[in-house]
Amino acid sequence: MLARRALWLPSAALLAAGLVAPLLRVLAEGAGGFDLALLLDPYLGWRVAWSLIQATVTCALALVFGLPLAWALARFDFPLRAFVLRALMLPFVMPTLVAAIGVLALFGPHGVTGLNLQDTPWLLLYGNLFYNLPLVVRAGVDGFAAVPASQLAAARTLGASRLRAFWRVEWPLVRPWLASALCLVFVYCFAGFGLALLLGGQRYATVEVEIYTLVAYELNFADAGLLALLNLVVSFAVALAYAWRERTLAVALKVERLAPQKPRTLAERLALAAALSTLLFTSFAPLAAVAASGLSAGWDVWRGLWSEEGRLAAFNTLRFTALATLCAGLFGVAHALAARRSLVWRAAANLPFIVSPVCVAFGLLLLYPAYAASLPLLLAAYVLLAYPFVAKSLAAALDAEPPELARAARTLGASPWRAFRRVRWPLLRPALSRGLAFAAATAVGEFAVTLFLSRPEWLTLTTWIYQLLGRPGSANLAAAQALATVLMALSLVAFWLIERQTDHARTR
Repeated sequence: MLARRALWLPSAALLAAGLVAPLLRVLAEGAGGFDLALLLDPYLGWRVAWSLIQATVTCALALVFGLPLAWALARFDFPLRAFVLRALMLPFVMPTLVAAIGVLALFGPHGVTGLNLQDTPWLLLYGNLFYNLPLVVRAGVDGFAAVPASQLAAARTLGASRLRAFWRVEWPLVRPWLASALCLVFVYCFAGFGLALLLGGQRYATVEVEIYTLVAYELNFADAGLLALLNLVVSFAVALAYAWRERTLAVALKVERLAPQKPRTLAERLALAAALSTLLFTSFAPLAAVAASGLSAGWDVWRGLWSEEGRLAAFNTLRFTALATLCAGLFGVAHALAARRSLVWRAAANLPFIVSPVCVAFGLLLLYPAYAASLPLLLAAYVLLAYPFVAKSLAAALDAEPPELARAARTLGASPWRAFRRVRWPLLRPALSRGLAFAAATAVGEFAVTLFLSRPEWLTLTTWIYQLLGRPGSANLAAAQALATVLMALSLVAFWLIERQTDHARTR
């Protein structure tokens, strides 16, 4: 009984020491150096304004493109529909460097499209859409699935056109789902780092990039603390709006869903084709560009990756990922078991998703300066960002677990261990494997924390790609593209594991 009550201690210690305390230190640093005139400085003022603008514009673009796309995927049946719905999750397991290189391969100085958008805001906005449009589409599909078929049928019977039925019946019901997703989109764009660093350039860098520049190159902790304070205030304000909106969706109604129909008219077929083309252009074209650029690199480029530097980066990436995934599994299991009896503790698993890795890394530097270049601190940051995936996935499986199965096994004479091994474990294993796959994908692609806390001998694939992109010459660019292809392949393996475990969970 005592051990069961102490399940919350591991993740509580990690959250307190690795997230809460560093953030309080950042808040103290920002409040101590608070100077309103600093935000009125034209340079920093533009950084703050652009961070808000690009997040807002991305939300608007995601809604404009995502709403009709979600409606088409929810209402039309077509070959490979199930595959397309699954593939919406693919961008979430892709490292930001892979996405950035894919965008540059399309619209960079040497892009295959011939359209150079570097030093323009469109490059970053397109990168934001790559990650966030699938989030809005997935939420929209779920929202349209919650629309009662009887209400739509009644509206059409009473003479309402399809457009009028959409605005009067479907839109009011799907709007909360979209609003919830857009809150996440805003936070992810405002607190994004990797894409803004590589795609924003000098003109369109965001607050996150400015924090990194102030800390890494200027050692200006006071100004960086103020910007981090502003970042946290905005992120938590939007996170509160997200939590409030999620609460309104917490009670799911059992409704008769409208089954998707095959497009019958030419207009419907054109609408479906336009929706799929939009999804292909925004969410899958960068990945195809990464694969094309990497595979077209010469054999000398690929052979050069197996240099001493390449072996070190590969070894560190695999080592850090394995250790972080193992620890994330232990912390995630304990957190999920503890969260069964605490709604507050369940919500605490979302904290690492809300706070930007840059603010976390900056807080760790301020709070633990003596350990800034220590491997345990770097791994702790990896685990902090990865373990919530395990905790949330396993918590959902525990909620769906039929309690009568374990009781029946105990009634038939099975010991607690045998009942767990033969009854509960087969039901929980797919969720645990799915969470571990997400954790591994997060560790493989981690970039922001590594830039702050890493040492030269801890070179990883992500930091090596960043270094190659900063070096002149086409050979370095080709090597970075080849490495991005390797990272994408590792992420595809994680995606395959996630989908495989999802299939196992559905068939049980």
